[in-house]
Amino acid sequence: MLKTKSVTRRQFLKGSVGVATAFTIVPKGVLGGPNRTPPSETFGAALIGCGGRGNGTFNAMGLEAKKLAICDVKFVGRADNKTVYTDFRRVLERKDIDVVAIATPPHWHALISIAAMEAGKDVLCEKPMTRFIAEGRAVAEAEERYKRIFQVGTFSRFGRSREPGSIEIHKIMASGLLKNCQGVHIKSGGLKVKQWSGMVNAQPQPIPKSLNWDMYCGPSPLRPYHRHRHGGTHRGYWDYEGGGLADMGQHHYDPVQWVYAKDDTSPVEIEAYAPPAHPEACGMWGWVELKYADGMTFVFDSREWPVGGQPAYDRKESREVRLSDLSEADQKKIREMPDPEPLVNFAEAVKTRKRAGGNADAANRSATLLHLANIAIRTGRKLRYDPVKEEIIGDEQANRLVNPPMRAPWHL
Repeated sequence: MLKTKSVTRRQFLKGSVGVATAFTIVPKGVLGGPNRTPPSETFGAALIGCGGRGNGTFNAMGLEAKKLAICDVKFVGRADNKTVYTDFRRVLERKDIDVVAIATPPHWHALISIAAMEAGKDVLCEKPMTRFIAEGRAVAEAEERYKRIFQVGTFSRFGRSREPGSIEIHKIMASGLLKNCQGVHIKSGGLKVKQWSGMVNAQPQPIPKSLNWDMYCGPSPLRPYHRHRHGGTHRGYWDYEGGGLADMGQHHYDPVQWVYAKDDTSPVEIEAYAPPAHPEACGMWGWVELKYADGMTFVFDSREWPVGGQPAYDRKESREVRLSDLSEADQKKIREMPDPEPLVNFAEAVKTRKRAGGNADAANRSATLLHLANIAIRTGRKLRYDPVKEEIIGDEQANRLVNPPMRAPWHL
């Protein structure tokens, strides 16, 4: 008995090139051409999280993608479970969806990313990558386990990685030749601290009929509904994000992390200057200093606290790493080093199966900067961190914020 072998559309198109002369009629568009994308380059896609960042995140995929499904917990009464959904799990069951854009609040990023990759989907996830540190490692492990593409939704590292000055610094730092780094990078202002502070006295309000509030809260505590906890102002609550620092921090420090070759490590000392933090609502803070084992220092300087408009951080001055920091012999080694491989964007990664430049390991490390900074703000103590074990050393209370429990039945 002859065995038949199924052939995918992409395999058919690839194999058909050698026998093209056997066909007298080729359907219009099958092989592409001017202003046409061949079917093999068109991807079924879904958008999960349809708030203010939804369409922007979806379009950032850069693919010829057909939007087959949208999903949001605010679609109660509208969902048909065909093209409109309220439960992301129903979306991920679909075999015709290849890629997923995730633009929910961050407390859902990790769980949906992991579930999507387990279901065979590639993922573009809005920043910040996660709500807490342990989630980032779980996403990175899922990316490796399921051999999927993951890209965080911030892209400045791609431009920085093409700049000659940034490439030189990257090579210096990656070489290991600079033993006592004096570099200091300060992010001053632009962190929306007051804008994304939470309410500390919000009174419960009626839940809108169109909103599944229990599903919105998901792995976070089930708090009484208030409109300030939903929509863009969710950023002001530890349950869902981490204030303006978490909202804006990964945009700034993700490319800086690449420049200074820190994609595979994290700071070892973290110190914050801030008033006592509220247990639920994100609030004001002055600055956070994060120091790596080699001496390199990153600083968040809010310029919003203390009130008065004067910068609070004055411990160190900004200083770039320079080739002249090395001996002449080591400078020669840097000049002879090949440039790093170009970073691969999400669309190229999906098509070639090469790892994306903003992959889960790199994104986890830049998100960890935000989380460590916020933990220092919340505890009011100087922290020591182990970047290999990814845990805080000698401070049990602070370490609980590295991997806080999720509300049942959700778990990593």
